[in-house]
Amino acid sequence: MKIVPWSYVKSWSCLGCGEICCTSSIIPLTVKEWLRIVQNFGFECAEPGLTGFYLKKTVENKCIFQYEFMGKHLCAIQEIKPKACKLWPFKIYRKPKYGLAWESSFQYGGETFYIYLDSTCRGIVYGKPSQTFIKKVIPEFIEIALDQRNEQVYSTANLPTKPKITTSLIFV
Repeated sequence: MKIVPWSYVKSWSCLGCGEICCTSSIIPLTVKEWLRIVQNFGFECAEPGLTGFYLKKTVENKCIFQYEFMGKHLCAIQEIKPKACKLWPFKIYRKPKYGLAWESSFQYGGETFYIYLDSTCRGIVYGKPSQTFIKKVIPEFIEIALDQRNEQVYSTANLPTKPKITTSLIFV
């Protein structure tokens, strides 16, 4: 994983490619997230690990809740999507974790956060940060990280129409 401070990024948007976020890492679940998922879809949707539960992957190493719609790879559990999924590719800390403290520091709500992005994400556009990125995108990610916000606007793929999700879409 290669990390880049937010201040090196002009903008970010989810391309709905599903190539890295939904295939490369294990997705940890909080107890509350695990309960919601197994209550809605059964125990076979999560697997135990050494430190907790994780979303299950397909044999192709993709999240079992990923599906294709209008050429995009989307999440079938958008309404109960785990926080780890909502935050990717952003990494938000209260202390600098990957160095470059000055470049990663971000003031929000009277606090300093250290924000990095996983540079493997194809939705990153490098350059001087845009006002939308500074005033809309990053604050949304911080609010999600702090459990002050659940709804995603800037931190998810933008679609011209909203798909209807059925369980048949999930376990194809």
